[in-house]
Amino acid sequence: MARVNVDTPAAGKNAIAAEKNRRLFRENHVFVMNMIGSPGCGKTSILEYTAENSNVRCAAIVGDVKTALDADRILDRNMPAYPIETGGGCHLTAVQIGSMLTRIDLCKTDCLFIENVGNLVCPSVFDLGEDIKTGVLSVPEGDEKVRKYPELFSRTDVVFINKTDLLPHCEYDMEKIERDCRTARPGVKIFKVSATKGLGFEDWARYLEMNRKEQQNGK
Repeated sequence: MARVNVDTPAAGKNAIAAEKNRRLFRENHVFVMNMIGSPGCGKTSILEYTAENSNVRCAAIVGDVKTALDADRILDRNMPAYPIETGGGCHLTAVQIGSMLTRIDLCKTDCLFIENVGNLVCPSVFDLGEDIKTGVLSVPEGDEKVRKYPELFSRTDVVFINKTDLLPHCEYDMEKIERDCRTARPGVKIFKVSATKGLGFEDWARYLEMNRKEQQNGK
């Protein structure tokens, strides 16, 4: 077990905890996605749809400033979900994630989603021990988010563009935002979906299934 001096800066403590989490995830062959997006962009709705339409064994850690409402929504769809209430904190920390892992059966989990607190700034720079960061955008927010928050989108390997069913009602340049995403992070995977309508999830299902097979080969 790593020893942490009381005078270790917060960032240093987080880095130590993140590495401990990462080792545990790798030992159990769990693929971990840190989902980051604004409040109301649809992070929880994407997980609800995934819970009801995927055969991949998934679980979620759900961060929120107050209440366990989002975790309860996911639980109602029969995906194990574990809430963390930050009490005002604008992002999850690796220490908080580590404290929750004793409650999760990692041996029966192929993919763990960490739904971070709704925020495009602070969560982007905190390592939780995840494999990838996932950005979640939504059409009503406008098509400038990637350019306004480059720190996040330079780190995301997956981006969801959610609420595509609202495209006819919004001024939204899909080609521009896709171009912005690929400029910020070449090779990024982009899933254009509507979680409430169940549209556009075919590629996402294949992506999860690919990871499931990789986990099975390791377990």
